[in-house]
Amino acid sequence: MLPTPLLAFTAPSIDFHAFAPEIVVVAVLVLALLVDLFTDEGSNWAPSIASVGLLAGIIPLITLATTDHEVSMFGGAYMVDNFALVLKALFLISGYLVVLLSMNYIGEGDYWEGEYYQLIIASVLGMMVMASARDLISMFIALELLSIPAYMLAAWKKNALKGNEAGIKYYLMGVFASAVMLYGMSLIYGLTGSTLLADIAPGLGAPETSTPIITLAIVFVLVGFGFKVSAVPFHAWAPDTYEGAPTPVTAFLAVASKAAGFVALMTLVFVGFRYRSDVFQPMMWALAVLTMVVGNLIALRQSNVVRMLAYSGVAQAGYMLAPFAVYGYEGVTSLALSSIVSYLLIYMVMNLGAFAVIIALARKTGSAEITSFGGLREYAPGLTLAMTIFLFSLAGIPPLGGWFAKFGIFQVLVSSGSVWGYSLALIVGVNSVIALFYYARVAKVMWMEPVPDGDLSPVKIPVSLGTVLVITAVATVAIGVYPGIVTRFSGSTCLSSAPTECQAVTAAP
Repeated sequence: MLPTPLLAFTAPSIDFHAFAPEIVVVAVLVLALLVDLFTDEGSNWAPSIASVGLLAGIIPLITLATTDHEVSMFGGAYMVDNFALVLKALFLISGYLVVLLSMNYIGEGDYWEGEYYQLIIASVLGMMVMASARDLISMFIALELLSIPAYMLAAWKKNALKGNEAGIKYYLMGVFASAVMLYGMSLIYGLTGSTLLADIAPGLGAPETSTPIITLAIVFVLVGFGFKVSAVPFHAWAPDTYEGAPTPVTAFLAVASKAAGFVALMTLVFVGFRYRSDVFQPMMWALAVLTMVVGNLIALRQSNVVRMLAYSGVAQAGYMLAPFAVYGYEGVTSLALSSIVSYLLIYMVMNLGAFAVIIALARKTGSAEITSFGGLREYAPGLTLAMTIFLFSLAGIPPLGGWFAKFGIFQVLVSSGSVWGYSLALIVGVNSVIALFYYARVAKVMWMEPVPDGDLSPVKIPVSLGTVLVITAVATVAIGVYPGIVTRFSGSTCLSSAPTECQAVTAAP
């Protein structure tokens, strides 16, 4: 008689159609690596492969969306639902636009070009995995897959002291945040006996069964992802990293990497910690207030546009944290989720557009100081108009897309009917007024001040950079005039692991 095996292994069932977007991106990454190995250093195949490959990843997303079904794989650790599809599309489009921003910037600079695009693709792959991760282990793997390439990209400038400082700060603080988060995850596993978010929620119990160790575990995990979204007081890495990194990398970190952090926070809070509002609500309220106030007040004092947008991004993260503080109140459960997703989609186009203008202008001036924008209207009226659109959209001025993003946040906070919500709505309103001041200051310099060096020669904009400017400017205006463009996607998002919000998912065959 043969002995019974100590460990029986059953191969997991995989729906390859549901996995197709990730498979396409992996194939593109392998292709980019092979082409880079067998072509000369001066060849420009890398950006073309990266851009076409990232767009190709959207095709299976469309086919999955049209099938209108949800899939659970690996015992519920990996979900493909509307929420995952919308966020994966955001990451792929962000990656594509960043590749367009990078084409001339990286090609004309002193950079390793082939490896640069491979790291962008690898980081996007990690973000896509994060969108479907419903398990602490898969979330951590996704976090490291997206973060490690980002650490390297932040220091991609050769022989640049600021670039080296940016990469080291980002890396050291990222490792520390990961350690804190992993300790919290280990506590959660010890308390619940599971790493699945759907099992963690009942395992952590209700507020009346709270213990200090449960509170500590939840706080540590949220702190780890608070670093990724640059929430105060975990934001110290952002300004120096944004200024020292190549500008396309800064745009990538400010949009895609931050969105990945919010995806993790949404799945954790809305699924894994949904019964522990006694812990996450006051924490998120405090983080939202601190992040908004500190980000906006420090942004007021900046003389460099990139650093200003860095602190502006900190403040924008505060707005997006606000709905977490009222999640769980009657009538705002699904509204909170859709408002954050809407904000992420709109923030992507307006922030990437602002960075596109900075890159375009720096091709002539070589500077990102606010004073270098003086008299921009005289020799680059198109860039001036585009930057004005992006700045006032970030400020939330109608009829630009940013107004609808902030309106969604206000709607959630007021609909909660709670003191938490009303107080946050007031603070969001005050901070929006503060933010308008430093956005308008840049607009004033562009429209009303003279050219600092008197050089009125036109700005030469490459086709790839011009494409990003047109796409983002048109999208920013179109969303503001017709918000249904965004709500059609964000309104259909739901987390399948949260039974109060979505119907049951279908298991992979």
